[in-house]
Amino acid sequence: MANPEKAAAVAELKEYFSNSHAAVLTEYRGLTVAQLKTLRRTLGENAEYAVVKNTLTAIAAKEVGIDAFEGQLNGPSAIAFISGDPVEAAKSLRDFAKDNPELIVKGGYLDGVAMDEAEIKKLADLESREVLLAKVAGAAKASLSKAASLFQAPLSKTVRTAEALRAKVEEQGENAA
Repeated sequence: MANPEKAAAVAELKEYFSNSHAAVLTEYRGLTVAQLKTLRRTLGENAEYAVVKNTLTAIAAKEVGIDAFEGQLNGPSAIAFISGDPVEAAKSLRDFAKDNPELIVKGGYLDGVAMDEAEIKKLADLESREVLLAKVAGAAKASLSKAASLFQAPLSKTVRTAEALRAKVEEQGENAA
């Protein structure tokens, strides 16, 4: 690679790959600059959406040890480098692609594991991390409440039995007199 600009581009892509734990490869043929700007805004701080050169991306990915994009780097390509919640980024890409069918999700990777288009769609269908954590917390709270009521049951049963016995003794004492 004799050209210093290409070397700098490969270095930048390697940095993107290193700083993100997930990436989604897309084809953006037919999208306008305004639509790409909207997509970047939609992804927000979760991801960096970059138009990439296929050959340089293949070199950078290979140097970083990512083989998820082999055979997919053709046509106008862009990658969403995800540093935040991958579910939110996948949802943003899915929703944008619904409104703009020109955007095609080709594949990607998550924590070093290659993913195809169908797996990315499944990822987008998951609930967000916050919702899943809230559900786990709710389930734990319900389990604790159930356990607490089970522990209280023998105690309250004992109190009710003692009260019934006291009432019976009082009744027998009144009947004897």
